[in-house]
Amino acid sequence: MVDYDGRMGSVYVEGRGISSAEVARWTGAFAAYVPERRPLDVLDLGCGTGRLTPGLAVEFQGQVYGVEPADRMRAAAEQVPHPGVTYLKGSAEEIPLPEASVDVVLMFLTFHHWMDPVQGLREVRRVLRLGGVALLRTQFSDLMPDLFWYEYFPSARAVDAAMYLPVEETKALAVEAGLEPGADVVQLTAEEPRTLRQRYERLSVRALSTFEHLPADELEAGFARFAADAERDPDRAMPVYSASTLVLTRPR
Repeated sequence: MVDYDGRMGSVYVEGRGISSAEVARWTGAFAAYVPERRPLDVLDLGCGTGRLTPGLAVEFQGQVYGVEPADRMRAAAEQVPHPGVTYLKGSAEEIPLPEASVDVVLMFLTFHHWMDPVQGLREVRRVLRLGGVALLRTQFSDLMPDLFWYEYFPSARAVDAAMYLPVEETKALAVEAGLEPGADVVQLTAEEPRTLRQRYERLSVRALSTFEHLPADELEAGFARFAADAERDPDRAMPVYSASTLVLTRPR
């Protein structure tokens, strides 16, 4: 289990922060899959340092709740207050909100950290209003992207794949929890283009949970090669990857 109150919490903003323009691209992409009416109340479940949370308030114009179990991450989020956002301590399995209190739930790269996925999805269903939408932005073990930096860390691909469930198993858990999954996995593209040097600078602080599971010698050798490549060709444009997202609905 990754300790986000430890080292990861101290480097997350530096390694995973995103610009306001990228936040707007993400929230605009989410808007295509939720009800058109405004305002919409939103739960950012596992909001971390709140990198997307205020942007959800801007996009959807309702009350936004950022729920995060790690005190260090939540404290970082609270350093950038927004009048439409309330941050709360909680987890997927115990969401501190009343039944039928939000129209949208965003789960952005948090599902693989849940202790009890079915209970978490049941809680998502509980807090959603009828016809509400949950956006499960995650990876799937049978739909993994071919990330360029895997070449530096030979075991990273297998480590990542082991963190995630396949698509159909994830859908089955959602159905068991009373949610209705869309037929297809949606591919969103909202990531900011970055150069090789920019990618190295972000990844080298090791704010991805993948790096918590790699041996020290592999990390050392991989980042040495990565640094050398970034020094030789700093301005090379790196790939922008689509983001796998499963759209789940609470049936009316």
